[in-house]
Amino acid sequence: MRLMINHQTHYHYSAPACNSIQYIKMTPPNNAHQQVNNWAISVPGESEIKQDAFQNIWMTSTQRFSYQSLSIMAQGIVELRPQMRWGLQDQLNPYLFLQPTASTLCSPEMQCFARQYVPQVNRDNLIRLSEAILSHMPYRPAQTSVQTTAIEAFQAKQGVCQDHAHVLIAMCKSLGVPARYVSGYLYSSNSSHLASHAWVEVFLEQHWYCFDVSNLAFQPDSHVYLAVGRDYWDVAPVRGVREKGGIEHMQTMVQVLAC
Repeated sequence: MRLMINHQTHYHYSAPACNSIQYIKMTPPNNAHQQVNNWAISVPGESEIKQDAFQNIWMTSTQRFSYQSLSIMAQGIVELRPQMRWGLQDQLNPYLFLQPTASTLCSPEMQCFARQYVPQVNRDNLIRLSEAILSHMPYRPAQTSVQTTAIEAFQAKQGVCQDHAHVLIAMCKSLGVPARYVSGYLYSSNSSHLASHAWVEVFLEQHWYCFDVSNLAFQPDSHVYLAVGRDYWDVAPVRGVREKGGIEHMQTMVQVLAC
């Protein structure tokens, strides 16, 4: 499957901003799952490309001059290869992903919920757990934010793909199973789900397996990988700091089209 992706993020400020640094993770890697063609990121200022501790492609952009608007645009074509049943395989130590983070702490209520569906750790039971999470907290946009933790989303009984991912990661770690957050893009005919997407990979039987709770998809057949990490904050598409600028307004547009 060939997919054309267009990802735009626009910032507007109520007062002039200056001396800003943006950390951009909007470049999909080439791997056994996908072949990236003609990918380009347009961003003003000086930029440098590196890799982070999780081997994600990371662009740093610096703006030294005053501005009141800023646009970051990424686009290109990604070809998905015939898919195995596994997720992305790499050389990272899976036990890095047992580290606790503020976004993926697990409450006693969540631990009981997980044990109810996973009396024994295996893929089938984790699929049952994923189904139960989606039933407990249906997909509802605009009810949570990037600041919402797994515990808060589980208590609210609603959320989006980011919340589903954080909750499953928290429960897996409580069971002693490495699980990691994946950011990327999803090709879907379901317009209620954003093309910018997040899902989970769980380490079982020496392989990473895909668990997309929001779509109950357990093979990444329509998924484009951007980055992996312990939670959203490790893989956020854009993070940054600036001087001044007043109030920030952000608009994001993502399109994923078959071509």
